Amino acid sequence: MFITIYGRANCPFCDKAKALANSLPSVECCYIDIVEKGITKADLQKAIGKPVETVPQVFIDGIHIGGFSEFEAHLSAQP
Repeated sequence: MFITIYGRANCPFCDKAKALANSLPSVECCYIDIVEKGITKADLQKAIGKPVETVPQVFIDGIHIGGFSEFEAHLSAQP
């Protein structure tokens, strides 16, 4: 499983998403700071296909999952 998290510094939910992803066994995680990389919400919207209001935005194996709450729920639903 490969998890990509788009977030920004000083975002508690971004930190929670990173910690959750890093706690999973056999998972690769890539964190991308959108401010540092010059990525806008409009750029994320193009990648996701719908408006983006918050960070983090989480992708698992290239599939958009959502923000932290959706990411946590997705993992909880896995067997």
